[in-house]
Amino acid sequence: MSLRAAGESYDSYGSIVERRPLLATKNSDDLAEPTTAPDEDTNAEGTLQRRQIGLVSAVFIIFNRIIGTGQRILKTDQPRRTMWLIGAIISAAGTQVYITWGTAFPWNGGEKNYLEYLFPKPSYLITSMYASNGVLLAWTAGNSLVFGEYMLKALNLEPTRWGLRFVALACITFAMLLHGTALNWGLRLQNFLGIFKLLVLFIVVGTGFVALSGHLHVEPPPRNFERVFEGTKLDASSLCVCLYNVLWSYVGFSNVNYALSEVKNPKRTIRIAGPLAIGIVTVLYMLANIAYLAGASKEEIVGSGRLVAALLFRNVYGPQAERVLSVFVAMSALGNVLAVIFAQGRVNQELGREGIIPFSKFWASNRPFNAPLTGLWLHWLVCVITMFALHPGDAYNFVINTISYPLSVINAVISFGVIYLSRRSTPSQWPRVGPYAQLAALSFGLANVFLFVAPFVPPPPGGHPYEVLPYWTHAVGGWAIFGLGFAYWFVWAMLLPWWGRYRLVRMEVKGSDGLVGHSFSRIPS
Repeated sequence: MSLRAAGESYDSYGSIVERRPLLATKNSDDLAEPTTAPDEDTNAEGTLQRRQIGLVSAVFIIFNRIIGTGQRILKTDQPRRTMWLIGAIISAAGTQVYITWGTAFPWNGGEKNYLEYLFPKPSYLITSMYASNGVLLAWTAGNSLVFGEYMLKALNLEPTRWGLRFVALACITFAMLLHGTALNWGLRLQNFLGIFKLLVLFIVVGTGFVALSGHLHVEPPPRNFERVFEGTKLDASSLCVCLYNVLWSYVGFSNVNYALSEVKNPKRTIRIAGPLAIGIVTVLYMLANIAYLAGASKEEIVGSGRLVAALLFRNVYGPQAERVLSVFVAMSALGNVLAVIFAQGRVNQELGREGIIPFSKFWASNRPFNAPLTGLWLHWLVCVITMFALHPGDAYNFVINTISYPLSVINAVISFGVIYLSRRSTPSQWPRVGPYAQLAALSFGLANVFLFVAPFVPPPPGGHPYEVLPYWTHAVGGWAIFGLGFAYWFVWAMLLPWWGRYRLVRMEVKGSDGLVGHSFSRIPS
């Protein structure tokens, strides 16, 4: 199927008849740049949409997603620091994969668009499976709770169960309302918090140099650079856990792909923003790890339940400095919450515009503030239910771990999809992808195969993610999420039409907000 044919053809499968705009184009020259005003564009469905996200905002949308609370960057008990460099290389490959897809599909939706192009039939099966992942998982719940925990610590208050949850509720509600009612102010705050995170990381790195100069409040001082590899574990399980944690530390470079319809000059911007954000993160990760080794012993890093930065600040500046760090972590968590809900709201809106989820017209709306407030609210609702319904312990850890698992499966599929399309498609069907980009796709695909296979490998002693549940529970849960999407599609698109003797006909509709979406009508067969 060519780019033009994908946008113009009619497809029919089972009980669905539809006009599929999977890869609608503005013209046939590989999605050429728009001819409208510089800050406006016509999206895939022909709707004029204002572009508000520039290069700086795009960089911080990615940066804020990668640098969350600092939980992974700061809690570094990995056996080999070289793993951080390996993680950077693999993440650079992943960035190239998303640049390839983003330049072919420069509009909102991210992986939804990519998977639909790879798997056009059965109609809407892949969309339904992706919808279960996009709608049902509480991506923002974890960092909202981290914000609550560290904000209460900064105020010298005990983080009780309900107090923690109500502060987390305030955090995610603020993020939802800001992005849903005042998009420009939401972007400005994201940019400010991104700059704030940079400053905090520079402070962490500077503190490491202070520690190296000998200004420490602990005796004896750490001597990690004299015995770099002492205690390093080289068994397969430890290396597996190490690489798994490092790779997840870089997740987030795809964040701007969910909002490309709103990015100014999206092809150019994504080619610059992704590598720039990954480069900054890599340098700061490496310097931060050096700082931690300078200020805390390996025994403290591995054995403490605190963030490693807390150990560094305490050892260099004294116990009172940990309260200051709590403010830093809370603000970092808020930046991550803003970045994640910004993206997930747009994913929900695009799924609503496809017409396949219940109350699609409601979720697809851009009213009344020209922002996806209802899509943001849907993600807010799922996160609030997760935060308040689940008790601390295995149940909550299972949900949080399950959230990240399906993404590795999706990343593997779209990575190998780049190679498949590059070798099987003509230039009119798929943009030319060079050998280095294909090698990047192969590397990233294999890394993500590792990520969704590794949870089935028994963890090393002390690395079990649960107290009672089997270690592989969240991996099975991740596949079950896709299974729910398949079950929904089978009932909605196959079983009910067969039982009711009707066909689903997909039609294009224009909402009162001017956005073009789709709905399904039941036609007797």
